Amino acid sequence: MASSSSSRSAAAAAVVLVVAALCLHGVTAQLCADYYDSTCPNAFDIVKRVLINAHRSDTRIFASLIRLHFHDCFVQGCDGSLLLDSLPGMPSEKTSAPNNGSARGFNVVDAAKAALEAACPGVVSCADILAMAAEISVELSGGPSWCVLLGRLDSKTSDFNGSLDLPAPTDNLTVLQQKFNALNLDDVDLVALSGGHTFGRVQCQFITDPLYNFSGTNMPDPTLDSAYRAFLTQRCPRNGNPTALNNLDPTTPDTFDNHYYTNIEVNRGILNSDQELKSSPEAQGTTAPIVDQFAGSQDDFFAAFAQSMINMGNIKPLTDPSQGEVRKNCRRLN
Repeated sequence: MASSSSSRSAAAAAVVLVVAALCLHGVTAQLCADYYDSTCPNAFDIVKRVLINAHRSDTRIFASLIRLHFHDCFVQGCDGSLLLDSLPGMPSEKTSAPNNGSARGFNVVDAAKAALEAACPGVVSCADILAMAAEISVELSGGPSWCVLLGRLDSKTSDFNGSLDLPAPTDNLTVLQQKFNALNLDDVDLVALSGGHTFGRVQCQFITDPLYNFSGTNMPDPTLDSAYRAFLTQRCPRNGNPTALNNLDPTTPDTFDNHYYTNIEVNRGILNSDQELKSSPEAQGTTAPIVDQFAGSQDDFFAAFAQSMINMGNIKPLTDPSQGEVRKNCRRLN
């Protein structure tokens, strides 16, 4: 059930206090909000200028950049490993099925890195650029802001096999919960971070299962709203272009808001993994009440999303100089 107005405000205020505390005192692995204050004080503004410029010619870029941060953190931690190009004996995570042809925005990360190297050479890591870019992208799209905790180093390895196990649009709720729990992220994190699908685009190949072969039945998802299903089948016919793009949120596709959850409430989740949060039998008593809460209160969603982004950003951050480095070029090792 959606919370009352007073409880919404209390929840939002509580998360703001938690975020403020993290910014003031830091967390494990020595991440802190003021990490670059003396070594590259304009780092955040530099990244922001690059993103604003990129957005002028690419309205999708904000959603693409937050996805890069998500896909980076879920594979061997938030260490910039996704950004590495392939090396002999070390295939790039970019080339794995969950990323190849759909992960994008690498050129914008390159541009941010080049601008930072010009201002403060060898200081700001590529992993931290992804973390800053995610927050900036959400805030500039109308979403919440949060204190970005910084101080990560870049990995010297990538994990192609690990990237094969990223949360997938075809995953059921049980599998999603297992993947999130393995990284110490709970159901609130799962539902809140899934709300990142409130903006951006998705290729037809990722929505064909609920349209034509739900759970291997060779039938559509019976919970999907029939009018919405008819609309999507026109956009993505069975033998159509698999890379054709569709709005993740048909109402406000470029705005960060809580329409993702109001869409799910009326069985208009475009990905199977989205609708599972509400319609799966296992969702009752677990994720479905959280969906209801966020659908009823954008403030609650924004507060939870900010905290969950901090939680995700603290997945095994690399801070040991013997294990990591600050790459001069995000695509290759120094």
